[in-house]
Amino acid sequence: MKPKNKYTEGRIFNSLVSLAVPIIAANILQTAYQLIDTFWLGRLGANAVAAVSISFPLLFLVLSLGAGLTLAGTVLVSQYKGAENQEQVDFNSSQTISLIFFISIFLSVISYFSAGPLMKLIGAGPEVLEDSSSYFRVSSIGFVFLFMFFAFQSLMRGIGNVMLPVYIILFTVFLNLVLDPLFIYGYGPIPGYGVAGAAVASIVTQALSAAIGLYILFRGNSGIRIHFHQMRPHFSTLKRIVNMGIPASLEQSTRALGMTMMVVLVTGFGSDVVAAYGIGARILSFIVIPALGLAIATTSLVGQNIGAIKIKRAEKVANLSSQVGFFGLTGLGLLMFFFAEPLTTFFIPDDPEVIKNASLFIKIMAPSFGFLGVQQVLNGVFNGAGFTKASMLISILNLWIIRFPVAFLLSHNTSITYEGIWWAFPISNIIAAAVAFIYFKQGYWKLRVFRGRH
Repeated sequence: MKPKNKYTEGRIFNSLVSLAVPIIAANILQTAYQLIDTFWLGRLGANAVAAVSISFPLLFLVLSLGAGLTLAGTVLVSQYKGAENQEQVDFNSSQTISLIFFISIFLSVISYFSAGPLMKLIGAGPEVLEDSSSYFRVSSIGFVFLFMFFAFQSLMRGIGNVMLPVYIILFTVFLNLVLDPLFIYGYGPIPGYGVAGAAVASIVTQALSAAIGLYILFRGNSGIRIHFHQMRPHFSTLKRIVNMGIPASLEQSTRALGMTMMVVLVTGFGSDVVAAYGIGARILSFIVIPALGLAIATTSLVGQNIGAIKIKRAEKVANLSSQVGFFGLTGLGLLMFFFAEPLTTFFIPDDPEVIKNASLFIKIMAPSFGFLGVQQVLNGVFNGAGFTKASMLISILNLWIIRFPVAFLLSHNTSITYEGIWWAFPISNIIAAAVAFIYFKQGYWKLRVFRGRH
């Protein structure tokens, strides 16, 4: 008798929580990675932190391409897992790993040789140009390892094995804590590389995590077994991965570019407003972690149930997940509304003007966090159904068609000036969630039932 698949049978809420909590934990650990880098680099001075901060948007852009493509692996694997077709789970995993490997090498080589010109292009000043270029150049060597781990993580999420990546990330975060000061400052026979040392430490931990991930996949004891002979290009499969992955990559890239454009808009109003926006953006990034965790869990659950041809159950997953996203994040938003001033004071204790502006930004934005949760979860539903174009279009609608134009119009053409930028956040969250919800209720995503590989 076949063992039951707990993600296509049993209580949906339990399945959702058991998937979402480890994914949220993994996302929190990955942000700890950046905090550790910032902590040690901060000891070198402001220019060191600035050098990394300048290169970060470009790094994020490249990583968005990889993370988007690996999402296709999650979708395909989850659907075949739900259909109980282990052969296709293994085959599609092998094809995903092969594709991501060659794309990562291509991006790595291009990034390595264009580091200097790219840093000049985004405005690195002479005092940080050398450091930002070397940090980006060294980081680009690690893209192969990073993308391999992304792929491993996505495949494991697809079959519902979400704890394994968390253990590996936990191990690498602790290792990074030790290696960062070692390679930044040097010790004994190991030379100090300064700012580039943070990137060297990351490469070592990324290489280890990629090696562990690939070992687990080749060994095949954790639900997926990849094979070298299945990595030969199978063009119809690769086409499906690319067709699903590219909209997801574009969605993440446009999100990165959208946030950068908002910064450009804010800088026109002086350093106090920039600081207030920075604090609000940090609060928002904290909220996005559980929203994205819930969305990825929803993608895996919807994918498995569509694979099992349990469309009604997939719809129930979507409805429950939307409710959890709406009420959970509304609750967090209300907490932040009431504690806006203490939160702001924690970041910048001695600047009353910044505290006032940032608190107002949080109070305007926070009550709409539930709508942000709904939009992210429904994006997860569309992704799980293999309809990644829908989530891409909704994200573009949110950031580019609503948020940025509204922020520009209100801040430049009304008496509320920069506060118009604050108001653009709840307006775009509510409209994007409403559009996603209407589209979800129309049910087109249910027509894209999984048909198997031809």
